[in-house]
Amino acid sequence: MIEARDEVDSRDRLLVQRMAAGDRAALETLYRAYHGGLTRFLSRLTRRADLIDEIVNDCFWIAWRKAAGFQGGSRVSTWLIGIAYRCGLKALRQRGDEPVDDYAMREGRGPCHDPDEDRQLRDWLGKALEHLSADQRVVIELVYGVGNSLEEVAAIMQAPVGTVKARLFHARIKLRNVLPALAGELPAQGEKLS
Repeated sequence: MIEARDEVDSRDRLLVQRMAAGDRAALETLYRAYHGGLTRFLSRLTRRADLIDEIVNDCFWIAWRKAAGFQGGSRVSTWLIGIAYRCGLKALRQRGDEPVDDYAMREGRGPCHDPDEDRQLRDWLGKALEHLSADQRVVIELVYGVGNSLEEVAAIMQAPVGTVKARLFHARIKLRNVLPALAGELPAQGEKLS
């Protein structure tokens, strides 16, 4: 898996170099490679699909403009997630975090639709994550969803590693306490979720 990540990062570094030279096809390739992952990541920060799309577009606009300044101190994916995270925080400060229609999210019209996932488990985990603060949801997503190290998460969030560890610790405690209670709320197998 580490080799695959290294191969992907090598490809991405070449794309960033091409972007720095003005290659729009490289931007398009990088956009297609990361759009879904950034959308999923940002859905832990805000539930507004329209805002998520705007943040992803802002992220790639900044990546396009700053490509020449990418020093390679992190993986390209870490760099992009950091940009998206900061764009997301800025957008939330400007507009507020208003949730989108939960029914649309469950029916797959929202940004997190993945037809291969078990719907009941996804709903259960989604409800549990709603009990966390935005920072805790982001840390959980970056560590467990994306697979970033604590150091990478600290770089993305521009926070000390100790702060990231504390957020992860408190998020796990909250999830450990809330998940069993939510499991009792789940409908029986075959029963439709409301």
